[in-house]
Amino acid sequence: MRNRALFFSFFFVCILTFPRLSIAQPTKLNRLKMEAVQHVETMQTFTQQMVDMLFSFGELGFQEHETSKYITDILKENGFEVETGQSGIPTAWVARWGSGAPVIAFGSDIDGIPKASQKPGVAYHDPVIEGAPGHGEGHNSGQAVNVTAALALQKIMVQKNISGTLVLWPGVAEEQLGSKAYFVRDGVFNNVDAVLFTHVSSNLSVSYGEGRGSGLVSVEYTFLGDSAHSAGAPWRGRSALDAVELMNIGMNFRREHLRLSQRTHYVITNGGDQPNVVPSVAQVWYYFREVDYEHIKRLFDIGNDVARGAALMTNTEVEWRILGTAWPRHFNKPIAEAMYDNIKEIGLPDWSEADQTLAKAWQKEVGRAPDGLPDELSDPPKPRIGPQLGGGSDDIGDVSWTVPTVTLRYPANIQGLPGHHWSSAVAMATPIAHKGSTTGAKVLAMTALDLLMRPELIEATKTYFTEEQGKETTYTPIISAEDKPATFLNEKIMSEFRDKMKAYYFDPARYKTYLEQLGIEYPTVRGHQ
Repeated sequence: MRNRALFFSFFFVCILTFPRLSIAQPTKLNRLKMEAVQHVETMQTFTQQMVDMLFSFGELGFQEHETSKYITDILKENGFEVETGQSGIPTAWVARWGSGAPVIAFGSDIDGIPKASQKPGVAYHDPVIEGAPGHGEGHNSGQAVNVTAALALQKIMVQKNISGTLVLWPGVAEEQLGSKAYFVRDGVFNNVDAVLFTHVSSNLSVSYGEGRGSGLVSVEYTFLGDSAHSAGAPWRGRSALDAVELMNIGMNFRREHLRLSQRTHYVITNGGDQPNVVPSVAQVWYYFREVDYEHIKRLFDIGNDVARGAALMTNTEVEWRILGTAWPRHFNKPIAEAMYDNIKEIGLPDWSEADQTLAKAWQKEVGRAPDGLPDELSDPPKPRIGPQLGGGSDDIGDVSWTVPTVTLRYPANIQGLPGHHWSSAVAMATPIAHKGSTTGAKVLAMTALDLLMRPELIEATKTYFTEEQGKETTYTPIISAEDKPATFLNEKIMSEFRDKMKAYYFDPARYKTYLEQLGIEYPTVRGHQ
């Protein structure tokens, strides 16, 4: 780990960039940042255990019961006031510590991916439990980053009598885009001055302005017909499955005449019971993605019209409900620039030969150039240039339009991952994830200190939020006051696998690492590599 001190160059940058600061102020701030970095360094074992424990839970969205209990127990033990069941979601919580302004909120996602079970440190497919969920996105690391940084800050704030409030919260069911819009609607971010969100990556980076990717609305369509014997009296039935198939055909033909920036995809979640019974109920789950609110709503309307048409053609009825939403993201320039200054001071971890061996072996396994782990930082933040052509979504977008927000991407995974795949779990309970999470916690703590100690930075974030970000766009929620979180999602999968997965929960009282508990030699690669 590069334990680089805060150099005098940073001191002079502070003076030149923020002339209203006195010489004493940045010196004091730099000393506090160095203390925060030292505190995070002393907590490396704690961070590693959190990363490994959350990896071993591997829970899917809305079913993160073990994950949330583990995190909130740690926070309660350290004096945080914890409220559970936020927005009617059993696995959601909000933890608060401190008093007064500014109020700084740390968030990170906690859910896993179906069929992503994978032994860490093994550079080929080798599931812990075949078919089980796992952390094929790396969401097991973000709360370790946040809690480590929060506890380091807590020590400094107590010792130095620094005013401010820390708020921690989880991104529940991010893979379903299922919670953050409800948190916004229900006031979780009322009176919050800034949100520092964290997400796993393969480098240290932060951005500002319009984010890459899309917003979306996630919708389940239910068609209702009448059952009958499929051979004996099919004319007496009205097939809900026919309606689902016709809706899908209609949307697939409609794609040709939609904007290049749209992304529309679906899965049939209920196609009936058995072939000799005309399905009386059938369901299909759609994601409608676009790059701005108006076009998301327009695409949603198109989907609804096609569903109505399918119902008319089959003499069935159709109803729908929203399962999740996400606004396109927009991140705050003043916070991003302050965060990148801290990124430069911390730098990337010192990767070991074993770390690089795992990364290169995995890259060979999936047919990529074996570039290994990065040794140079990502470029400084800058606004996106060129047309927005869409892509993935994250419901942090709703938060970013409610309060000044940035996302810190920290280097806890291997570059070149396909995403939402077992291979994205290979590094996530190894020294790569442990070092990267510690690195992220340092940057997070330092940036929070900027916000706590520099009131002019808080003012700059608000000015950008209202005068630049909000100049032409006003946040309009996609969900209504009546919509409810889809907390039933993933119940069936987790009920199938939870008991099997419990046998593999990490036991830090007996083992130093999850690799040790699983008996994995680090790294494990194919014999020819």
